[in-house]
Amino acid sequence: MPAVPSCILDPIRDQFLVLLPVREVRHPLGCHNPRISDAVVFDRLVQVLVFGCGYERVADHLCSATTMRRRRDEWIATGVMESLRLLVLAHYDRMIGLELDQLSADGCIAKAPSGGECAGKSPVDRAKLGMKRSQLTDGYGIPLVTDPAPANTRDHTLLPATLDRFAALEATLGPLPEHPRLALDAGYDYSMVRQDLDTRRIIGKIAERGAKTPIQAGGRWVVERTKCATRRSVCIPGSTGRNSEGGSWAE
Repeated sequence: MPAVPSCILDPIRDQFLVLLPVREVRHPLGCHNPRISDAVVFDRLVQVLVFGCGYERVADHLCSATTMRRRRDEWIATGVMESLRLLVLAHYDRMIGLELDQLSADGCIAKAPSGGECAGKSPVDRAKLGMKRSQLTDGYGIPLVTDPAPANTRDHTLLPATLDRFAALEATLGPLPEHPRLALDAGYDYSMVRQDLDTRRIIGKIAERGAKTPIQAGGRWVVERTKCATRRSVCIPGSTGRNSEGGSWAE
């Protein structure tokens, strides 16, 4: 059973392959092994993301786990992964529709035992190295923006950069709602956050610190669900963070 129906995957794959830069093959002896097709590697990486499994479980005689990791890092370095992220969001918006009137954001801490560009001491894991993802989703929990930072970074300090990246989506998705609602937990209950939201004309629905607020209140449960579904990953395509292997895609 394919990870994604061919009617959806084939057009995205074709557009992605066009984005890849022309690669010059230079070998002093001219006897290197033939390069695995980019299309084959792309399909394997999609399986990793959809099934949530490790590279070794997807690898076979056509494409090894090492090849997938190397090609992933190569594509990240060229910047085509960000183009892929925007391409997928645009396709989803056309085919299904993004609920951009209702947004939800939160931070999520993940382990980074081997360090990385954004690794820092985790406040919830005995100061071991970790990362924090500032996650912004639409009203259905579809990830729109993910910004990496050290694990000891406070959630509310990451919100401005996350909202800047959301505003930049207008170039891809078209006009954004003028007054979207943004659901936040008590970690964002600061005056600076409210002032920033007012400047951006975003209606903030922020839980008050010290008050017991059910997760269902305010609509922020969707980002909690998305965080749980992606907890094994360190970062998503298009982010600038690097995981313990040097890449930005989930393992």
